[in-house]
Amino acid sequence: MKTMDQNWTQADRAKAAARLMLGWVALLWLIEAVDLATGHALVAYGIAARETDGLTGIPLAPFLHFGFDHTASNSIPLLVLGFVAALGGIRRFLAVCALIIAADGLGVWLFSPSHSITVGASGLVFGLFGYLVTRGFVERKVLGVAVGLAVAAVWGGTIFLGVLPTDSGSVSWQAHLFGLAAGVATALFFRRPDTPRPTGPR
Repeated sequence: MKTMDQNWTQADRAKAAARLMLGWVALLWLIEAVDLATGHALVAYGIAARETDGLTGIPLAPFLHFGFDHTASNSIPLLVLGFVAALGGIRRFLAVCALIIAADGLGVWLFSPSHSITVGASGLVFGLFGYLVTRGFVERKVLGVAVGLAVAAVWGGTIFLGVLPTDSGSVSWQAHLFGLAAGVATALFFRRPDTPRPTGPR
């Protein structure tokens, strides 16, 4: 018996992944338009460091941004990395994103500067990078390794600089660092078990 996911062709998976990520990015722009129209009132729902009310910002912060420039800077990498990750299955992809967002958000809440509010999808972007780079190696799949190396070649330099501590209050290196760590951990957590090879009579 096959599941619905197994019956899907690669073209079906690609179409579903593309629709999901285009809709996701479009949602970010729509939310930012609403935020602008409300005088940036939505930013208050981000992650407020070590404040009890700030915990509610953990699932919300990746969908909020400080202006359209901030939204634009995250849109392309989220679209590309999300599409590639979603090719492995939509349900698995959503579970991966949920774990990255939760772990990254908790790290930001604990270690960001006091009285700060953190928003933006960059933590998820760094998490998807870590997930894709790690996944192929832990699953020992040639295609996955190739994808990971390609992703590292394109975004590796930016990711490395993004996790370095900085005094700039406009960039949350904590979100980048914990997002990256969460992505690597998620790849290990979702590692597919090795399929036992059939054995013949001896």
